[in-house]
Amino acid sequence: MSDTAGQGGRRDGRRDGEADRREPEEEERRERLRERRRAAHRAARRVLARPGFLSTLRERLALLDGAAGLYDLDEAADQYGDGVVEVLEAKAAALLGTEDAAFFPTGTMAQQVALRCWAGRTGSPVVALHALSHPEVHERHALSQVSGLRPVRVTSAPRPPTAEEVRAYEEPFGTLMLELPLRDAGFVLPSWEELTEVVEAARERDAVVHFDGARLWETTVHFGRPLEEIAGLADSVYVSFYKSLDGFGGAALAGPRSLVEEAKVWRHRYGGMVFQQFPTALSALAGLERELPRLPEYVAHARVVAAALREGLAAAGVPWARVRPEVPHTHEFRVWLPCDADAAARAAVRQGEETGTLLFARPWDAAGPGLAMTEIGVGAEGLDWTAAEVAAATAGFVSRLREEAGEAAGGPEGGVRR
Repeated sequence: MSDTAGQGGRRDGRRDGEADRREPEEEERRERLRERRRAAHRAARRVLARPGFLSTLRERLALLDGAAGLYDLDEAADQYGDGVVEVLEAKAAALLGTEDAAFFPTGTMAQQVALRCWAGRTGSPVVALHALSHPEVHERHALSQVSGLRPVRVTSAPRPPTAEEVRAYEEPFGTLMLELPLRDAGFVLPSWEELTEVVEAARERDAVVHFDGARLWETTVHFGRPLEEIAGLADSVYVSFYKSLDGFGGAALAGPRSLVEEAKVWRHRYGGMVFQQFPTALSALAGLERELPRLPEYVAHARVVAAALREGLAAAGVPWARVRPEVPHTHEFRVWLPCDADAAARAAVRQGEETGTLLFARPWDAAGPGLAMTEIGVGAEGLDWTAAEVAAATAGFVSRLREEAGEAAGGPEGGVRR
């Protein structure tokens, strides 16, 4: 997400030269706002989460403090995937209940390899997926451009695909890929019954099922099932070691041993056979040891935060606002407000700078004319926020938003009225 994606369009009647001059100025202004937001986050006394990627190098390296309790540091360092990397692979496979797992430097590579391997086994390069899935939105068409696969969209609705849509899709496909949760629809999940029905619908079509489970770790609360039972529905699963576990990076592809062995061959061909990966592997082991057990707690408190936020926005007189999902499925959710995204971004940063409390720490995107959207994640730092404190912070944000919107509109009300 950018701070104000989609806000830089050219206005009617503007000369090309004038537009060219203003676009660098606009980007410079947004970059200054991004830097203010990062600085406000670092300085804030109260935030709902402190993701590692916003930390300093010193703070990130501190993640490895106590690594001796995770792995014997007197063992030889890994080379090309042995040692600590193999230990991490075995740990991931055990947690997910699969025969084997392979470590990959990125999830993009892991999923391309998985889907390529399944295409060879099913004889079909067609991958059915959601229009909002990560490969379709964030990977520059890598499935088709790099791996020779042909993605087709089962649905574009902002919700998980249904069994009826899978059964009714008009052409054959070899693999159904399901992103759990579907981030770009609001971190949404199907119910357990809906998920099992979708998987069964794919099986009826002789297709295999692959889970894009970058954030699968935190789905156990919503599904009411352990990880191995959730992963057991699919033929293969990808998980991330940094999106929820706060590691330095990396991913795992888990599934049948024969698939994983083939995937390791393709990992080498794709350039993923990295010489040494012990810092990333140790950080992943740390995340599995320290963060994974706490994710259910984060999910539970995200629901408290979301409810208080809805109530706070209503009490502040915001005429139209949405928290999606109303009851979060994971520890992350989206907030939609009827305002300019630039104004929301400035108000959020001002609140952090002026009060030391940063309620909205992530960027704001333009979601349509007069609509702004951001994401909220709840981590360890958010657990001590009470509902009353969330509501009070919401009121403070809305007050600043009205000021920012009024200034932008040249009037006292702007886009968020009382």
